[in-house]
Amino acid sequence: MTGALWSTWWVWVAGALVLAILEVLAPGYVFLGFAIGALGVGLLLLNTGLGLSLPLLLLIFALLSLAAWLVMRRLFALPKGQVTRFEDDIND
Repeated sequence: MTGALWSTWWVWVAGALVLAILEVLAPGYVFLGFAIGALGVGLLLLNTGLGLSLPLLLLIFALLSLAAWLVMRRLFALPKGQVTRFEDDIND
């Protein structure tokens, strides 16, 4: 095991947990994409045991986060051509 903290798998998994909790507090699928990316990096480090450099880990994190965000955007989007309209005010 290397001495670098960023190459430890449980640090990435703990970061994913913190980001998932932030997603509950501020919904919008922003932090969830980052949480999935951090979890992916953590699982990659756990399964391979490689001591990757920080720039490479950040690149993998960014690519996994982007892929997760694009998948969630497609899954959770409104059907094409459908627009959400609010006719009544909640205070009326």
